[in-house]
Amino acid sequence: MITDPLFYVVAIPAVILIGLSKGGFGGTGALVGVPLMAIAIDPVTAAGVLLPILVVMDVIGLIAWRGHFDRGVVLTMLPAAALGVLAGYLTASSVSEDGFRLTIGLLALWFFANWFFGEQRRARAARPQRPVKGAFWGALAGFSSFVSHAGGPPFQVYVVPLKIAPPIYAGTSVIFFAAVNAMKLVPYFLLGQFSHDNLATSAALLPLAPVATLAGVWLVKRTDQGLFYRIIYWLLVPIGLKLVYDGATALF
Repeated sequence: MITDPLFYVVAIPAVILIGLSKGGFGGTGALVGVPLMAIAIDPVTAAGVLLPILVVMDVIGLIAWRGHFDRGVVLTMLPAAALGVLAGYLTASSVSEDGFRLTIGLLALWFFANWFFGEQRRARAARPQRPVKGAFWGALAGFSSFVSHAGGPPFQVYVVPLKIAPPIYAGTSVIFFAAVNAMKLVPYFLLGQFSHDNLATSAALLPLAPVATLAGVWLVKRTDQGLFYRIIYWLLVPIGLKLVYDGATALF
């Protein structure tokens, strides 16, 4: 079990933010999970510690949002996400920890830039579903989710412009990522991420999962999410820059 106090200083808020997102509030809190924890431990271990917690959050989210989902989005994006998960597994077997730090940092900065320069796009009228585009973003969501549990932004790039109702969006997101996280269980096991130490650390953080997830469900029904989105995305800048710096200086 991880005993470094610094780890828990960053891990506890990370799990809370992820839980809020899993409950449907914002959908971006998971972005900071692995990058924030990677400040204290290597990102591969961080991803392994988080996955069991995410599975528990998924179960709670599925119960809370049962019956609310968009069938077209799920059928379009989920098969492609499976290919993204496979690509993440194949990459994980050949990329170093510093390579992962660099990859996650670049993803974090790209997600921020996409959000920051995309305000005009999000103000447009609802778009129709486009299977090819949905499959592309589904694959990227699967890959990003495997690498750092950060599949939310690629998912949002495709789904947000559809302007589906918030409860349908929340339920669709829960179903999509519950399925993706289930796909990740066997590859993570094969990569040795479910060690005794990792699972013990997951168990120590697990009590936060239901509380944070149910808080997200409560908040999504009562609160404007704009401020939450902005805070999460701006957090990506210093976190992403640190991970890029650490990864690049170690590699080059």
